Formats: sequence, C-alpha cells, structure tokens
Amino acid sequence: MDDTPSPSAITPSPAPEGAEDRTRLWAGVSAALFPVALVGAVVLLLSSVRVSGCVTYGVECTRGLPWWLFPVGVGAAGTAFLVALAASRPEVRRWALGAQLLAECTAILVVLSYYPDPPA
Repeated sequence: MDDTPSPSAITPSPAPEGAEDRTRLWAGVSAALFPVALVGAVVLLLSSVRVSGCVTYGVECTRGLPWWLFPVGVGAAGTAFLVALAASRPEVRRWALGAQLLAECTAILVVLSYYPDPPA
C-alpha cells in the first residue's frame, strides 16, 4: 500500500458557509478614505508655522521625497483598487488590497515628507 497522499488531501477545503471575503469592501473603504487622509495631511502641514511660511513667503523650505513618487503611488493605488474589485480569486484580491494600502501610504508619506525640520 502506498503512503503518498491523494490529490484531494492536498487541495485546501473551501471556506465555511459563514465566511465572507470582504476585500472588495475594504478596497472601496480605503479608496474612499484616501482623499480624506490626503486633505488631513495637507491641513496638518499647513498648520505649522514653518510650512505656511514656506508656502506663503518661500523661506525655510525643505526638500522631501521625490515629487514623482506621489503620482506613481496614486496610480499604483488606483490600479490595485481595480484589481481588487475585478479579480475573481480571493488570494489575488487580498494581495491587491495590500498593494493598494501600501501605495496609498506611500503617496501620503510623500506629502508628509515636506514637513520641515525643527529648529536647531
């Protein structure tokens, strides 16, 4: 008698009846909250005296992360959002949701990186 497992023993069993895949919901929530987070980051920056002075008078401005990371992050987030909505496999949707969150965080980090250094 052979001790190798049958192919049916290797394949994972389907998810239980009550378990639902909510990656599409979370992708939509994340996409809806992304502009809110961007506005919050900008308001946080502009509430600083040094950043508002940089915007108004052009003094004490610092360089942040490269500017091109913002449109790349927004584009990658949008692409991952579409993949998370359109993919038929739950594994692909989960990976796309993770990529979407990472790209959104990258875009917000680019905005927050322009926060000037505190005075020495």
